[in-house]
Amino acid sequence: MSWNEGLEGPALRIAGSNDSPLRVVAGPGTGKTFALMRRVTRLLEENVAPRRILVSTFTRTAADDLSREIANLGANGSTQITAGTLHAFCFRLLSKSEVFNHTGRTPRPLLNYEERFMLRDLNQIGLGGVRECQKRLEAFNAAWARLQTEEPGWPRDPNDRAFHNGLINWLQFHECMLIGELIPEAYNYLRNNPTCPERTTYEHVLVDEYQDLNKAEQLILDLLSENGALTVVGDEDQSIYSFKHANPEGIADFSNYHSNTIDETLLECRRCPQLVVDIANDLISHNLSRSPRTLTCLAGNVQGDVNIVQWASLEEESLGIARFIHNRINTTQVQPGKILVLAPRRQLGYSVRDALMRLGVGAHSFFNEEVLDGRPQDINDSFNQQHLTLLTLLANPDDIVALRCWCGFGSSTLRSGAWLRLKNHCEHTSFSPRQVLQQLSAGSLSIPYTRGLVDRFRELETRLTELKRLHGNSLIDAVFPNGEDWATRFRLYAETDDDDECDAQELLERIKSKIIQPELPTDVDYVRIMSLHKSKGLTADMVIVLGCIAGMIPSVIPQDLTSVEQVRFIEEQRRLFFVALTRTHKTLVLSSATALPRDLSHRMRVPLGRGGNATHARTIASRFLSELGHSAPNPITGRQFLAQEEIT
Repeated sequence: MSWNEGLEGPALRIAGSNDSPLRVVAGPGTGKTFALMRRVTRLLEENVAPRRILVSTFTRTAADDLSREIANLGANGSTQITAGTLHAFCFRLLSKSEVFNHTGRTPRPLLNYEERFMLRDLNQIGLGGVRECQKRLEAFNAAWARLQTEEPGWPRDPNDRAFHNGLINWLQFHECMLIGELIPEAYNYLRNNPTCPERTTYEHVLVDEYQDLNKAEQLILDLLSENGALTVVGDEDQSIYSFKHANPEGIADFSNYHSNTIDETLLECRRCPQLVVDIANDLISHNLSRSPRTLTCLAGNVQGDVNIVQWASLEEESLGIARFIHNRINTTQVQPGKILVLAPRRQLGYSVRDALMRLGVGAHSFFNEEVLDGRPQDINDSFNQQHLTLLTLLANPDDIVALRCWCGFGSSTLRSGAWLRLKNHCEHTSFSPRQVLQQLSAGSLSIPYTRGLVDRFRELETRLTELKRLHGNSLIDAVFPNGEDWATRFRLYAETDDDDECDAQELLERIKSKIIQPELPTDVDYVRIMSLHKSKGLTADMVIVLGCIAGMIPSVIPQDLTSVEQVRFIEEQRRLFFVALTRTHKTLVLSSATALPRDLSHRMRVPLGRGGNATHARTIASRFLSELGHSAPNPITGRQFLAQEEIT
């Protein structure tokens, strides 16, 4: 049986003549994307109406790639297939069904850094500590189904219920909603309206990366496919999103929730070298809760080039890795666009990126959304968040979320107490927050302990007056000044022609579309640097994993976890490392440094021991390196690594 026959045959031909659910367990590099594409193509060839086919992918990039590849095969009607992320589908569903209008909700998405202000406000009204609120927020986004055995819906725990009510009140007052809230809202709509047309629209529902979905997302797909055939593709060994309550049990226990499930397995890795397959198998075998199975390597794959390297310092690691990449490119052993550098902390990635740029090697990092993620880790993060907030208010001065954030910047408490007093006044008078702040600023109203809010509002009014007449490049220069390091990425995404007189709203949408929901380009001429999570779905000829030290890979186990939860935590960290290893076609480098600057380790939230000196702390290599088995090469020093590459 040929490769094509194997993928489009037993694995994907069955569901064409049988409405039984189909589960395809596909290991890394086994061709699951191609298999999914061939399955859709076969359905079209069998005259299934393209509008009756729904393909759910985990990322927009995957959806675009799938649609493009199907179109390239020349299948009739391929452009009419519904393909995209489940979140995008749910947004269209709720908008089309006027659920937002009926529920009085405003589909203004809350950005990651804006959630920090919301969590502080919820903490202010007694709904728990910020970290506790964050954990409940994640459960809320999963419709309160934290485990595969739990049913989504209204929370049963009294503390969860209080949080739920307080959260909804905050979101309604601030006229916004959580991106994760799309799933619970769509689930409630589909479950509570059994005659809605969406539950009979699709004859075939195909789902990629099923192991990355939480229970609520999986039940949405069950409802959408209840009158058709459901095909899921995934791998419990690549489940890495427990923070959104995705569980490897989702695909492992699929047959327990779907009667008459038909199973197929793809375990021949066509991507990775033999040596990488061997060490990946040894690594993941330490996860005792998984269903035992072993990847095999396609006959003819190269043996592979694997190095485990330790450097004396972070500075030496960054420069050494950059010189290694520079040498491999100059000797035409690899193209820049075929290199992935993966880092568990963005500071490590930035350091290698900057070293590459100094050597004249083009490199781009894809940690941009982390700049807008939660608590600022340095002053540049604060500038990024404040100036994006300023642009948001320039585009819409009545944006309540942005106004809340602007008034809270610069305070360790985010001025939550003052904002709560302002919010209470608004709810009793029907005035908007901006109107109340205008009254406070003019002195026609007095609310105790709100001076900090008023001072920030007056500063905002001055800034908006200066900016409101600007357009195009003049506006970009004013909001994101040229020459400022923190503004560089915004300027890159805001690029405009000289005659493009974009206004604040157009500029905001341009930046949001690129920096908040960035695409991960696959056809590039530069080195890509990103997190291990973000590498999911990508491949490269050369993969370099930085930060293979204790406290980063794996991360430190949270102290509040039970013993069972600690095991689950380490197993997911091991799966994340497994995903990183299996991105490569040829070369793999696992890199670590034995010393970290103490101030940097604090910003990266990496606990260190007492060894070292006043400025640097000692580290040890990741425990996962000892789990790579007897096939793994012996670790070497950075100097030995460069010497064997003949780099002086």
